[in-house]
Amino acid sequence: MGHNGLREPLRQLANNCSLPAALEAMGERWSFLILRASFNGLYHFEEFQSELGIARNILANRLARLVDHGILARQTCDDDRRKVEYRLTEKGFALLPTMVALRQWGERWETGMPATPVLVDARDHRRIAPVQVMSHDGRPLGKHDLLWSLPEDVVGEESAAAAE
Repeated sequence: MGHNGLREPLRQLANNCSLPAALEAMGERWSFLILRASFNGLYHFEEFQSELGIARNILANRLARLVDHGILARQTCDDDRRKVEYRLTEKGFALLPTMVALRQWGERWETGMPATPVLVDARDHRRIAPVQVMSHDGRPLGKHDLLWSLPEDVVGEESAAAAE
């Protein structure tokens, strides 16, 4: 990232920064796999358990954590009130770009091969583009295009704050 003398106060942010907070909400590997299963249309405890091969106690713990963080919502089925479904919330769906970015990163840097099945655009069945950091006007940004700025030094945000 560009260096302008300003960087994140890392020690200060250790307990109240958005990145550790996000990682805390997600937990670890199983939470990501449960989330991926949710994006793939799984809703029931038994489906998660059989598809992922996860121990029941770990699954129950991770589902409860994802519900506590508002990523999944626990609801009873309309057709059978004894059955429970775990559905992605709006907050959960908002993790999709993160999941896609991590998958693409893993394909490139860890496995070295495209994952199967391939994620494609439903409209034309073409492979989706790599997730990138974009500028406000849609330009892809590289590591030398980025720098940290104090909120009061961000251009164009004072009018947004005044409008509220």
